[in-house]
Amino acid sequence: MTSAAVLTAAHRERAAYVYVRQSSETQVRNNVERQRLQYELERHARDLGFRDVTVIDDDLGLSGDGVFRPGFEALLEAVCKGEVGLVLSIEASRLSRNGREWHTLLDFCAIVGCLVGDRDRLYDPALIDDRMYLGLRAQFTEMELALFRQRSLESRIALAERGELRMHLPAGFERVGGVGIEMTADQRQRDAIHLVFRKFSELGSIRQVFLWFRRENVEVPVRTPGQGLVWKVPVSSTPISQILTNPVHAGAYVYGRRRQDTVIENGRKRVRQGILQNDPRDWKILLRDHHEGYITWEQYCRNQELISENVTKVRGAVRNGPELLAGLLRCGHCDRRIQVRDNGKAIRYRCLGSIRERQTCIMFGAVAVDAAVGAAVIEALQPLGIEAALAAMAAQDTRDDAEVRLAESALAEARYLADRAEAQFNAVEPENHNVFHNLVRKWEQCLARVQACESRLQALEAARQTEELTPEEREAWLALGDDLERAWNHDRATPELRKRLLRAVLVEITATIRDREIHLLLHWKGGDHTELVVRRRRKGEHRWSTDAGTAELIRDLARYLPDELIAGLLNRLGRKTGKGNSWTKSRVCSFRSSHGIAVYRKGERQERGELILSEAAERLSVDPATVRRLIRSGVLPARQACKGAPWIIREDALDSPDVLAGRVGRRPLSADPNQESLEFH
Repeated sequence: MTSAAVLTAAHRERAAYVYVRQSSETQVRNNVERQRLQYELERHARDLGFRDVTVIDDDLGLSGDGVFRPGFEALLEAVCKGEVGLVLSIEASRLSRNGREWHTLLDFCAIVGCLVGDRDRLYDPALIDDRMYLGLRAQFTEMELALFRQRSLESRIALAERGELRMHLPAGFERVGGVGIEMTADQRQRDAIHLVFRKFSELGSIRQVFLWFRRENVEVPVRTPGQGLVWKVPVSSTPISQILTNPVHAGAYVYGRRRQDTVIENGRKRVRQGILQNDPRDWKILLRDHHEGYITWEQYCRNQELISENVTKVRGAVRNGPELLAGLLRCGHCDRRIQVRDNGKAIRYRCLGSIRERQTCIMFGAVAVDAAVGAAVIEALQPLGIEAALAAMAAQDTRDDAEVRLAESALAEARYLADRAEAQFNAVEPENHNVFHNLVRKWEQCLARVQACESRLQALEAARQTEELTPEEREAWLALGDDLERAWNHDRATPELRKRLLRAVLVEITATIRDREIHLLLHWKGGDHTELVVRRRRKGEHRWSTDAGTAELIRDLARYLPDELIAGLLNRLGRKTGKGNSWTKSRVCSFRSSHGIAVYRKGERQERGELILSEAAERLSVDPATVRRLIRSGVLPARQACKGAPWIIREDALDSPDVLAGRVGRRPLSADPNQESLEFH
């Protein structure tokens, strides 16, 4: 060890660097005296004869355990350049608690002739005795840090195992006796948190709950360290997510939900803080039923399962769009998730297969598959229809109770604050203008808050009265429960509602394609399985295709009727196009063109030797009713494409002896032999 006498003019010609560091932000805020002692080293350096003194305090709040420190790097760079004659710190542990960094600094100081010192002594790293002493101090410092951490961690775990380790409590809970936890007595906080869980159960997505609170302008309680409890309308989904994912709300005490990962980046240690672990099995300590919660542990687990399934890479949340099975389908050929492809005209499900192969594994249309799965779910749930209708009516009756209670709690709190502001106003003398005007302003703000809360409560109560079910509506709901298919296809049944219903009963659906058939294996919650087979449409087939019967009828009618008459006949028969429209001349023409059917040409029928009923009657010189009688009796062969279409008669059939005899015969009009004919003269 050396004294100040070893300082030479060569050392004083260079600069003295004072290194200031504290290991955490808490120490920076609270250990102010220790920080002041470190800054006083600047005066100590000047007392030693240094004119150029530089203070490096860039590392305040950073640990010295091997993490990147910009201040230490700047110090090391200056030493290597030979610009530093003395490095001062309050103690060796301030420079580094990592052996590699400490010995690197000593090596460079020994090479360039730089001294290292503290408040008591100066050391020359080039001397073996000083080097040994400084090396031992570094070892003791490193061991001291490890020992402190080990004892601190053991104490924290011991307290946590008893549920006594103090931790930050979210809104809705208070401390009892220093270590206990209980639900807050503030009814407004309770109602707000209950409303968050109710809305998540209804909407099934954190984002949808956030959008609802944002749209309805409903405030939620948020407690942050150093700020206390604050009521605000959420501007992001973070407050909602914190309420839904915190196990404290389920009555559990948890320690070790967040882990620390240490990695090496650019040759230095980097600690990644606060990586949240969602699986309770990864938590260090879990004490269930530790205190009263807002939901049960089983409800919490179901919520976390739904939140994890809402991740796009897993199953994804229920989103807008008509695709019913999005997120539920899995390829039976390669076991990958099947994605949705919507080009604006049609929706298809496809498995991309291996990205490297750049080819689609399977792909099929969504309409027929969605209909088949929907029918299977309706069939499975039909016995529970009445029960579901009763539950829906009960939910409708109580749906807005939580919102009304929250609004009432907010109004009660606003009135309390207004009364307190009024009392403060009445207690001050009007002559005290500095206080009087501020209290007036505060009272007016409280009264405005009361008025806003009253308006919101009145609006909620009015909406609840208008939404109460009438006896007729209750009967209609029960009828829908008895006929789930009609409820499924109801105009007010949105795609989101159908998707949530499917996810409530299905785990996933495995799809395979064999022999132009789509085989769907439905995995029900509970372990049962159902297999469905859906025929794939052939090339050119689509859901807007006209049915085969109508197509064949148009093909037949086109040989003896023009397009305009064909359209009228089809409309009288109640036939529709593939999109459900009535027929027109242009639609018949378009259908013929797309199906390769030739247009009717005038005289075409006569060239084939075919007559209609009126032409046959004229040829036989009889009334049309006689020809119709011959057709009904089977004497005259004729064909009719459909009811209302003209009868088509072969011209050579009129020369038949039976037809000629029937034309002049006196046979009775009835097949009954007892029927007689009357003759008039």
